[in-house]
Amino acid sequence: MGQVVSLSGGKDSTAMLLMMLERGERVDEAVIFDTGWEYPEMHEHLLRLEAYTSERYGFDAYTVLVTGRSFDFFMFDHVRTRGEHKGEKGYGWARPNARWCTKLKTSAIDRHLSGRGAVQCIGIAADEAHRVKDKRYPLIEWGVTEAEALAYCRAHGFDWGGLYDCHRRLSCWCCPLQSLDDLRALRRTHPDLWRRLLDMDGRSRNTFRRDYSAAQLEERFAAEDAQMTLEDIFKSCSFEEHRRSHAKQR
Repeated sequence: MGQVVSLSGGKDSTAMLLMMLERGERVDEAVIFDTGWEYPEMHEHLLRLEAYTSERYGFDAYTVLVTGRSFDFFMFDHVRTRGEHKGEKGYGWARPNARWCTKLKTSAIDRHLSGRGAVQCIGIAADEAHRVKDKRYPLIEWGVTEAEALAYCRAHGFDWGGLYDCHRRLSCWCCPLQSLDDLRALRRTHPDLWRRLLDMDGRSRNTFRRDYSAAQLEERFAAEDAQMTLEDIFKSCSFEEHRRSHAKQR
């Protein structure tokens, strides 16, 4: 029976594909779902990965899936046809119990694989085993943790343009379910995407997160930056030295 790798491009699915090929396992296809909300560095990583596996293992069976409409359309313009929000426009930001974006992705992959009888391989690491369902999870079988998967990828020359130096996970850059630390990193390293997120939140039917709007996060992060700047001053010189320096400038 054939095997198909679900490839998000993150550390775990990348390590899984490379390890399967390295072990000589049969891989018929690697399926990528393009949401349109990936970091630009992720697209570059996937191109490098394809070139690497083609050269080293002769594997280049990559398939990119998309929806008929963009994720922006579903978020803002799609007219809902059922449920308590029937007739309303746009799904808005995802919530833990309403991950419409994940559903679009998994449904597209399931349709692509329907009737083929292939085993779907998912890149979930051993320390995330509680997330498993009815697929195959090679990293869990092999006891590979998230940290080990990342180290393995780096040893093979993959660095995602430094994204994993400041992000724990690489989901969609605008995902409201990511951690505050990842959102801080987004604002710091990709100010253009952060500005786009602020604009998206202003157009969405619901706020970015239940605890914060994007504008509130901007205020919080800006205040943190200002506080850090002040702390850096006091770390670099005593208060009296700073006072004398300020007096000279006057």
